[in-house]
Amino acid sequence: MVVGLSAAITLKPLLRFHQPHFPKPTPTPLPFSPLRTSLHSTTPRTQKLSTFTVCVLMQDPKQSTHMEIEPPEQSPPLQEDVSQKLAEKLARKQSERFTYLVAAVMSSFGVTSMAVFAVYYRFSWQMEGGEVPWSEMFGTFALSVGAAVGMEFWARWAHEALWHASLWHMHESHHRPREGPFELNDVFAIINAVPAIALLSYGFFHKGLVPGLCFGAGLGITVFGMAYMFVHDGLVHKRFPVGPIANVPYFRRVAAAHQLHHSDKFNGVPYGLFLGPKEVEDVGGLEELEKETSRRARSYKNSS
Repeated sequence: MVVGLSAAITLKPLLRFHQPHFPKPTPTPLPFSPLRTSLHSTTPRTQKLSTFTVCVLMQDPKQSTHMEIEPPEQSPPLQEDVSQKLAEKLARKQSERFTYLVAAVMSSFGVTSMAVFAVYYRFSWQMEGGEVPWSEMFGTFALSVGAAVGMEFWARWAHEALWHASLWHMHESHHRPREGPFELNDVFAIINAVPAIALLSYGFFHKGLVPGLCFGAGLGITVFGMAYMFVHDGLVHKRFPVGPIANVPYFRRVAAAHQLHHSDKFNGVPYGLFLGPKEVEDVGGLEELEKETSRRARSYKNSS
C-alpha cells in the first residue's frame, strides 16, 4: 500500500486565559495617597498560539503507478532443450526394451529348442531296444504339468515369505523405477533356473522311472519360467512387446491383478501371478480388478 503524507500548517488564533488563583495587590506609586491601594488590573491576558494539523492521505494501491514491485523476469525453457530431453529419454527407453527383447528371445529360443531336443533324444534313446517305457513317459509328462502348476504356488509362497521379507533388499528393485534394461530382482530367475538345469541333466543322462520324473520336473519348471517371463515381464511391466498375448482376456486379468500388487491396495495381495485374479477376489477386490482390467485394455488399445 502506498501512503501519501502531507502536512498543512494553519495559524489559528487561540485564546488561552491565565487568571491567577491568588492575585496580589500592587501599591500605587503615589506619594500623596499612602493609604490608597489599588488592585492590579485582572484583565485576562491573551496568547496567540498556532495549531499544527496533520493530514494523512491514503492512496489506493490499485491506482498506484509509481511504486510497483514486479517479480523477477524468468526466461522460459527453450523448446529445443525440452524436445531434446524427451527424444533422449524415448531413445533410452527403446534401447532398454530392445536389449531385454533380444535377451528374452535368445533365452526363450535357446531353452525351448534345448528342451524339445532333450525330450526327443531322451525317449528315442530309451526306445532303442524296441520296448516303449510307457510308465516312464507318462511319469515324465505328468510331472511336467504338475511341476509347472506347482511352481505357481511355490512362487506365491516365496514372493510373500521371502521376497517381501528377508530378501526384500533384492526384490525392492522390482518395486522401484528401473534404471537400465535389467534389475537386481532378475537374479531370482537365474536362481530358479539352477534346479531346472540340474533335474533336466540328471534325467537326460540316466534311464529309469526316477530319472524320467526328474526330467519331467525340470521341464515343468522351465515351461513355467518361460510363461512367467512373457506374462510378467512382457505383458505386465512392458519390458518387451508380447504381440497377441496381450489380446488374451485371462492374461489381461492376470496383468491387472499383478498391477494391484504393485499398488499395495490389498496389503500386497496377490502374491501369485497366474492365480492372482482368484487371490484378489478372495479379499473382496473384484471391483478394483475389473476397473484395472478395463483401464489396461483402454491403454493398450490407444497405444496400438
